[in-house]
Amino acid sequence: MTRNLVLILGDQLSLQSSAWDGFDAEIDRVWMAENDEEATHVWSHQYRLVAFFSPMRHFRDAVVKAGFTIDYHELTDNPRKAKGCSFSSILSASITEHLPEKIVVLQPGDYRVQESLVACCRDRGVPLEIREDRDFYCTSQRFAEWAKGRKSMVLESFYHVMRAEHDVLMERKNEPVGGQWNFDKDNRKKFPKSGPGDVPSPPKFEPDTITREVMRMVAKRFAKHPGSPEGFDLPVTREQAVIYLNDFVHYRLAKFGDYQDAMWEGTRFLYHSRLSNAMNLHLLSAKEVVEAVVNAYFAGLAPLGAVEGFVRQVIGWREYVRGIYWHHMPEYQTRNSLDCNIDEDVPSFFWDGKTEMACVRDSMRLLINTSYAHHIQRLMVLGLYSQLSGVHPYAFHNWHMAMYADAIDWVSLPNTLGMSQHGDAGLMATKPYCASGNYIDGMSNYCGKCKYKPRQATGDDACPFTTMYWDFLDRHQATFKKNTRMLLQIKNVERKDSAEMEAIRIRAKKIRDGKIKV
Repeated sequence: MTRNLVLILGDQLSLQSSAWDGFDAEIDRVWMAENDEEATHVWSHQYRLVAFFSPMRHFRDAVVKAGFTIDYHELTDNPRKAKGCSFSSILSASITEHLPEKIVVLQPGDYRVQESLVACCRDRGVPLEIREDRDFYCTSQRFAEWAKGRKSMVLESFYHVMRAEHDVLMERKNEPVGGQWNFDKDNRKKFPKSGPGDVPSPPKFEPDTITREVMRMVAKRFAKHPGSPEGFDLPVTREQAVIYLNDFVHYRLAKFGDYQDAMWEGTRFLYHSRLSNAMNLHLLSAKEVVEAVVNAYFAGLAPLGAVEGFVRQVIGWREYVRGIYWHHMPEYQTRNSLDCNIDEDVPSFFWDGKTEMACVRDSMRLLINTSYAHHIQRLMVLGLYSQLSGVHPYAFHNWHMAMYADAIDWVSLPNTLGMSQHGDAGLMATKPYCASGNYIDGMSNYCGKCKYKPRQATGDDACPFTTMYWDFLDRHQATFKKNTRMLLQIKNVERKDSAEMEAIRIRAKKIRDGKIKV
């Protein structure tokens, strides 16, 4: 007989979480499960699968080392030898075996998983206790309190509240360090013509025995999935994640602020931390990451603009996104404010990178090889192309979940469906993040050698982004005229020569229909 069966999900790899509160090794048991369902509900990149399964197996060993009993369900490279590889079927079998008095779990990061868990426990007649995830600064209840009665939920307002409540970069009550809350306007530099120079590379962790076993399993069991596990170098233990954090703070944080939006062909991670995967798996806590970055400012290792910019992404954006997710699910996932065709999927080159658009090709190179691309490549290259071409916002979300190692539903859905695709009618962002090829040209060196010209909207050399930008504004004029922040862009559409606008419409439709291969 087991008192509590304590579930540790694949993105909850911390011995400090509330799931462990009151744990008694004599009468409680830990449960973890690799399963096909979590690998195939979106067509997960092989690198992404290693990024989940290897840390899970390493955490299993840490649990055993801590003296706890654990049931761990491991996938093999032969799917025919696996018994019941859905989340609920594995859990149901464990309930039959151990007859727990109660199931305990930290709040999942995916509404779908939570609903599956609730249904399984209800069907088996076992009480379920879902505990608050204290790794976050803002609880779901606190976010609901903040959101109550607001006609619009502006990130900047939420960010100020979080900073003040948690005393992060504050001199005194409601007084931010440096006299201003936000240094974003200072953090939009592009690289000089000579390029980014010698950017210190983050640590590379050579796969150990466990990781190599996972890589072999993934390559065989999920052979038809995109990408490859080869070259895997992400941290898979807490110890490695701490090394990764310290390396970022000492060698790249100082220039992160200046160049966080910049892109450069052929590079990898530039000055970005690439910590999102470790944080989203709970190998690092958000609070310790923020503390390390803030301490770097006071130690003189990084300027305030860089530190504030990073802190805003964590205590502001990350917390805000999670709040939006739980405050509006499950209805949020059905939103489609621009009435995109439900059958409109991402283009084929979002899987293989085979395109002549230099910016998309290079972003896909990085994504295919490392299951990562930084936020501007996600939002203003791949996300922008998807938005302009009319991809259904939930289809874009599913693609994002499949391809990125750091993608978990709570963080992916508001960022993709909401911010990137404007599918939530402005809840996440008051205006669409839409731009022509000129934006990409201004923040990168992609356009210099590209066959397409960012300033051209028509003709064979016209940049597909620029063509589709004007077509996007034209198609949604009636909607965007109601948005005061879009009026200037709509007026620019109205000034277009009618013949040019018709040529744009024709070319854009051919691109969207695949009649012009880009």
